Amino acid sequence: MIKKIAVLTSGNDCPGMNACLRAVVRTAIHNGMHIWGVHNGYRGLLADEIEELNTRSVGDMIQRGGTFLGIARSGEFFEEEGRKQGYDNLVKHGIEGLIVIGGSGSIKGAATMSQEFGMPVIGIPGTIENDVWGTDYTIGSDTAANTVVDAINKLRDTASAHRRIVLIEVMGKTSGWLAMTAGIAGGAEYVLVPETKFNIDQICEEIRQDYAAGKRYSLLVVAEGAASATELGKQIQEKTEIDTRVTILGHIQRGGSPTVQDRINASLLGEKAVLAMAEGKKDIVVGFDTGEVVEIPIDEATNNKKTLDTEFIRLAKVLA
Repeated sequence: MIKKIAVLTSGNDCPGMNACLRAVVRTAIHNGMHIWGVHNGYRGLLADEIEELNTRSVGDMIQRGGTFLGIARSGEFFEEEGRKQGYDNLVKHGIEGLIVIGGSGSIKGAATMSQEFGMPVIGIPGTIENDVWGTDYTIGSDTAANTVVDAINKLRDTASAHRRIVLIEVMGKTSGWLAMTAGIAGGAEYVLVPETKFNIDQICEEIRQDYAAGKRYSLLVVAEGAASATELGKQIQEKTEIDTRVTILGHIQRGGSPTVQDRINASLLGEKAVLAMAEGKKDIVVGFDTGEVVEIPIDEATNNKKTLDTEFIRLAKVLA
C-alpha cells in the first residue's frame, strides 16, 4: 500500500481548489498516510518546494478561493530533463505517488512523467471552463458560472435603464460551457461560443426589430474564443445605431469563495483520489458522471476533446 503521496495544483487557479486540497490532506492522514504539498505547481516541483502537510495545514481553507499551495507555469517541465528533475525531487522525499489538481494540460504533464519514470499519478479536474473529457463537472466551474450570472444580473439593470445593448465577454478560448451555462441562467438574448457559428448581420437585424417593438435592452454573452467582444460591440453599434457597451469580466471569474456545489464536489473528488491511490491505482482522473464519482483513464481524459452539450445550444436559441 502506498503510504507517502504528494499533491500540487497547476494550470489556472479556480474556486474549490483549497476545498479539494483540504480533502486530500485529511483523507490521507485519516488513512495513515503521509502527505506532502508541492508549492507553486511544476515550477515548485523542479525547485524542490515540497513540504509535509498536516491537518492544521488546511485549517480555515474550505471557504477560500485560489490555492494556498500556489500555481506557477514551468517551461522546463515540458522537457524530459525537467520531468526527471521533478521525479527525482519526489523520490528524494520518499514520495510514492502524485495527485495533480488542474486542467487537462496539467494532468497530461504529470501523466507523461508517470509513463517515463513510473511515478503513479492521479488527476483531479480543476478548471472553470468545465472542458475536461469524461467528467460532467470540474472544480470551480459552478462558482465561475455564478459569478458571471451575478454580473449579467447587474448589467441588465443598467442596460434597461439606458436602453442599451450590452456585451459581456467571459473566459473560454476553446470551450463555450461557461458562456453558455451562464447565458442561459442569466437570460441572455444571445450566447456566442467557439463551437457554433453566428451571423452578426442577422443578430443586428433581430435586435433592431426588437427595439422597434419596444424592447429596452439586449444582452449578449460572448466566450473569448468566439470573438472579441470589444470588436463585436463596435460592429453592433455601427450596424444598429443603438448605444452599445462592452464588459470584459476577466480574472474576476477565477476568484471568490466557492459555492456549496464546488465545496462538496471538490471534497468528494479529493477523497476519492486519495483512496484510489491507496489502493494502488494510477494513471486515472477522478470525475463525475451523472452525479457519481467515476475513474477515467488519464490518456482518454487528456487526449479527447469534450464537446458542448447540443441541448444547451438548442435551449439557448429557444429561450432567447
